[in-house]
Amino acid sequence: MKLSLRTFIRILALAIPVLAILLGITLGGPTNLPPMTSINDPFKSVDFSDLPPASTFSAADGQLLAYRQYTPSGAVRGSVTLIHGQSGSGISMHPLAKALAVAGFKVFAIDVRGHGQSGTKGHIDFVGQLESDLAAFVRAVHPPKPSTLLGFSTGAGFALRFAGSEHQTDFGSYLLLSPFLSQDAPNQRSGSGGWVSVGVPRIIALAVLNGVGISTFNSLPVMSFALNEQARSILTTQYDFNLATNFRPERDYMANIRRVSQPVRVLAGVADEVFQTAELEGIFRAAGKTWEVELLPGIGHIELTLQPTAIQAIIRNVETLQHAG
Repeated sequence: MKLSLRTFIRILALAIPVLAILLGITLGGPTNLPPMTSINDPFKSVDFSDLPPASTFSAADGQLLAYRQYTPSGAVRGSVTLIHGQSGSGISMHPLAKALAVAGFKVFAIDVRGHGQSGTKGHIDFVGQLESDLAAFVRAVHPPKPSTLLGFSTGAGFALRFAGSEHQTDFGSYLLLSPFLSQDAPNQRSGSGGWVSVGVPRIIALAVLNGVGISTFNSLPVMSFALNEQARSILTTQYDFNLATNFRPERDYMANIRRVSQPVRVLAGVADEVFQTAELEGIFRAAGKTWEVELLPGIGHIELTLQPTAIQAIIRNVETLQHAG
């Protein structure tokens, strides 16, 4: 039986997109990267000997998720909940958490699901689960008011996502440290300066499939990170589609910014090697926000949460936010 030319063209028109999706899924994943020294090395000098034990709270699905609590020795003047950066865990926020506690704040350092001791590393069940988890944390733990949600890097992007959601009043204010906004935002460097490999063809293929209700392949990795061998044994090495889609702002990041009604401040380093921080103020102004954007001279990306001068600037910004609230 011979096919007509018209039938052949129709079959080909159907086959090409299907083939492109299959190739994207099978061959379009992330690649391995050489370790990024400026991300890996600073933690070698951090003293974790006084790390508080992990506590847990129950998420909506019954999964126990981990966090660490830091309590000031004197009166509690408010609380700060910390969201770590990409690949990390609440442990990476230890020096900052200690300093905030000394300043009088009750501090909670969360292991976001898919990281640390919360769930399966690199995996979440659906997009939107992280917002549900954070809302469950607030209901379970009741961070003392005035309360601030502080996110770092991609964690700041997720904090922004939460700040633009229906849950935004769960915290009185938000502090964004060198936030990831979008791969299309003016502050983005290619590959985040060498930190992340993104499997763009796989992401596109999975987004198309999810658009027609097929999520079968969402557990496939779509991002990998420039970790050294020691860090790979501790941190999260890859993100699946769901985690990569959820642990960040909404896709329309400008609309996400515009939906925020709570007080927000932004802090970053001038010497940030992951993002072009000089672009941040212009982005927020274009979205109609007059948020204070402070850039610290000589401070790189990871240094923002480790260097004493940066930590003091963070404490000052939290004090300003909570006083204004």
